[in-house]
Amino acid sequence: MTTRTYLMCRPEHFTVSYEINPWMNKHNPTDTALAVKQWESLRDTYLDLGHTIEYIDPIEGLPDMVYAANGATVVDGIVYGARFTYPERQPEGPAFLQWFADRGYEVHDAVERNEGEGDILTVGPRVLAGTGFRTSVTAHAEAARLWNREVVTLELVDPRFYHLDTAIIVLEGTDGKPVSTDNQRGTSPEGQIAYYPEAFSPAAQEVLAELYPDAVRASEADAVVLGLNGVSDGQHVVLNPRATRLMAQLTERGYDAIGVDTSELLLGGGGAKCCTLELRGR
Repeated sequence: MTTRTYLMCRPEHFTVSYEINPWMNKHNPTDTALAVKQWESLRDTYLDLGHTIEYIDPIEGLPDMVYAANGATVVDGIVYGARFTYPERQPEGPAFLQWFADRGYEVHDAVERNEGEGDILTVGPRVLAGTGFRTSVTAHAEAARLWNREVVTLELVDPRFYHLDTAIIVLEGTDGKPVSTDNQRGTSPEGQIAYYPEAFSPAAQEVLAELYPDAVRASEADAVVLGLNGVSDGQHVVLNPRATRLMAQLTERGYDAIGVDTSELLLGGGGAKCCTLELRGR
């Protein structure tokens, strides 16, 4: 296990006042106090595991700032800013970029449309990048030039899984470095993932099968509760406890699967990973 540093945003203003993904229904009531309580439980889980948490202040009128993973992507200490698709979230990009600039990070304001770690996931030395709903393919090329890393494009085809981090958990290699081989977990120096194949186009499924032949393949039942929107430090995997089969699969591979209920935040279309932006390489 490698200790991590995560950026999070307290959901003080959380509500569902608009609909920009299939999970959102502005007619369903939301409980902000419950969202805060569940977020605090997630944060405390990370702290109990020995990880470090940094915080960005929530901004009134931006209820989705709690989904901090969408705000940027940080690789090798270099920040690639987000450029959101929907107007409702567009002010979040500059807010996150300013947070990083104020702390001395090397920041790059994106030219191309992308939604941060929602669609850009680091797996060992490689970057997996989603497209189809929120992030443009041209953003993948922009990220590759910025970090000088291989970026693999994966097309998402099911609107329920509108971000890559709703269809894949990065199990090992999230710090951007190779991992040692572990036969029980089926890992390799290239890292390891769990994913739901049917969220992807046939071509993307072929790529994933070739790159990660020993990956954990999740069921639809676990995917539709956003069980794959989880966070791993290489040993512990924090995810929705309703993804029971996936938790069992991870346990069989030697991971410590930890269920944390974020059901209120799921009303906005995000789980543990959406709330967690990893700060790498600084």
